[in-house]
Amino acid sequence: MASYDDDFDQDDGYEDEDDDESTESQVWRLLALINPGDEDSAMQQFSAYRDTVEEEGDDDPIRIVAQVTDWRSGFEVDADDTRTLVEAINELASRWNLSIDWDGDPDDDEFHEEVDGPEIFSRAFDQLNQHGYTLWAREADDGIYAGWITQSRDDEAMRVVATELGINLRLGSQVS
Repeated sequence: MASYDDDFDQDDGYEDEDDDESTESQVWRLLALINPGDEDSAMQQFSAYRDTVEEEGDDDPIRIVAQVTDWRSGFEVDADDTRTLVEAINELASRWNLSIDWDGDPDDDEFHEEVDGPEIFSRAFDQLNQHGYTLWAREADDGIYAGWITQSRDDEAMRVVATELGINLRLGSQVS
């Protein structure tokens, strides 16, 4: 009796292509989630993502996503720069004609002396959530705050995509 198990070669040569397609499809899902109601922006960012992957490779797809979405549907700012963090969140929220009540004047230096990044995330999270949006913080380099805003109804989908892409993601209210 012959055993055919030994004759079957599991490596069909397509594993890397499937992984690339899977990563690419997850990146598309992520871009669609962080550009709610704006498929044109998601498509532009996806095209820029593909172009960058073609030029540089895709060793770090999240770095590329951060690059193509920065200040359009995502942000990365120095953790000590609360002024820029407020500006970044305001910029993203303005896509839906929303404004954050920061419980103070973010143009005033005194405001920034009394507030830190986690408090800014928490205030923005609470107010965006009242309007059906979720502020997310994602893991980035040390000393950097990074995040996205999605519709709250997409929270579970965002968690799934983040898991698929290996992104350490948490709600803006959980930043510490």
